[in-house]
Amino acid sequence: MSKDLFQILCLLWAGIAVVTFIVLLFVKAPYGRHVKSGWGPQISNKVGWVLMELPSFACILYFTLGYTHSTYAYLLLTLWLLHYANRTFVFPFRIRTRGKKMPVVIVLSAVLFNLINAGLNGFFLSFFERYTLDDFSTWNFSLGIVLFVAGAFANLKSDQILIGLRKPDEVGYKIPKGFLFQYVSCPNHLGELVQWGGFALMAWNCPAATFFLWTAANLIPRALDHHKWYRTHFENYPSGRKAILPGVL
Repeated sequence: MSKDLFQILCLLWAGIAVVTFIVLLFVKAPYGRHVKSGWGPQISNKVGWVLMELPSFACILYFTLGYTHSTYAYLLLTLWLLHYANRTFVFPFRIRTRGKKMPVVIVLSAVLFNLINAGLNGFFLSFFERYTLDDFSTWNFSLGIVLFVAGAFANLKSDQILIGLRKPDEVGYKIPKGFLFQYVSCPNHLGELVQWGGFALMAWNCPAATFFLWTAANLIPRALDHHKWYRTHFENYPSGRKAILPGVL
């Protein structure tokens, strides 16, 4: 495959992300607190999380072990693997969601999403990248790695707070407090946006930018839905909180 054709495929995939973003502003993805009947067969949400995230981890691991050549690319792929190792093998077994399910169609759509995004990024870093050691001294690497680490911390810290809201035998929802929850309803999603924005800066290529666009297309509508749900279900929900961007959205 030529690099020009590859770039065209990335742009087409980015266009689909824009359409998906618009659709998700009007249609709630039916999992988690928004799950409902009418979306077909359902499976355990823990199993669903593993099945959804595993393709991204496995796909990048394949490219990392078989085709990557530069130290810079190895670092990018390692950061990806660390994130998805947590999402695949740790996070699903920490959440306290006894008995909850998610539609199989959501799992399958996420598998497709992860395969394509991981495939595009892994393929580029294996066959088209031209990084050198000098790239470690660029402004985009310095800013990108700071954003990635800060975003990952915000994401993990927020997840820890959310998980800690429930005792092992509880299944209901509570108002999260502290940390970035003081400003937004979904700092975990904000952290992930910052994280993959940092990755896109470090990678400085089309597939990484496309993945950041897809991350925003999924997480911003999700955060808006969560924010609306909180305000609907809790009369005392903090009025000053935004959904995902402090003071803005």
